[in-house]
Amino acid sequence: METRDTFITSLRGTTIGSVSESSSSDEKFQNQTLRPILKLQNDLFVEVFKNHISKHKNDFYHYSVAKKLQFIENTIQKDIKFRNALKGIVIGLFTIDEYATYILNSSSLNKRMMNMLIERLKSQVLLFEAIDTAS
Repeated sequence: METRDTFITSLRGTTIGSVSESSSSDEKFQNQTLRPILKLQNDLFVEVFKNHISKHKNDFYHYSVAKKLQFIENTIQKDIKFRNALKGIVIGLFTIDEYATYILNSSSLNKRMMNMLIERLKSQVLLFEAIDTAS
């Protein structure tokens, strides 16, 4: 029987981005852990964000693209409960060792995690057009 950590690392896939001996520990964690998890969980993040919009901001669909991009950023930065839910989606796919690394520098790693997620959702803003049912 596979261990949880073995299963998780095989599910996520390999490092995304470059890691060298000169890479900082945060950069290594970002490319070896955060990026693969964000990629794996992308479809879930899109659905979670769509649900958040439908519950909290139905007029989102009438915003200009620039305002939608700003809304994505502001929501993730300022809505603490929502941000914590998004972090949980990522942290749940850490191995035990990765979690130990994460808790040593969670503030910096949370910032990296949320910035990457914001950029990921912003780059897919057109996916949020498809569910416009208000018109």
